[in-house]
Amino acid sequence: MKYLKSLLVWLCFIPTAILNGGFREYVLTKYLDTALATAASGILLSIMILFITWLLLPRLVTLNRKESFIAGIIWTLLTVIFEFTSGIGTGVPMKELIAAYNPLSGNLWILVVLTTMLAPTIISRINKRYE
Repeated sequence: MKYLKSLLVWLCFIPTAILNGGFREYVLTKYLDTALATAASGILLSIMILFITWLLLPRLVTLNRKESFIAGIIWTLLTVIFEFTSGIGTGVPMKELIAAYNPLSGNLWILVVLTTMLAPTIISRINKRYE
């Protein structure tokens, strides 16, 4: 049941990521070159993931260290599955989907994936310090 409740937090990442992509395409690329806009977008989405996790996870469920780690792994798997499924479904070539995981290309998608994995643990630890 704890992991199901944590999935509600992860589900909030989907519209956030979509809005972030729109912000990158329609705002950031007007002021920054594509590589810099993509990198900024990755950093911004990572910050939003941490913020959403901080805002919602402790209000929905209390996770110990092991449960936080497992929730992060589940969130990461769901994120990668969602990314590849939606990418393939919209006609993005597999080569392009895999290239997004190379930070040397300027794409910081791997930062987003790592943030997604670590967010439950980071937020759980922060909350324990302030209890």
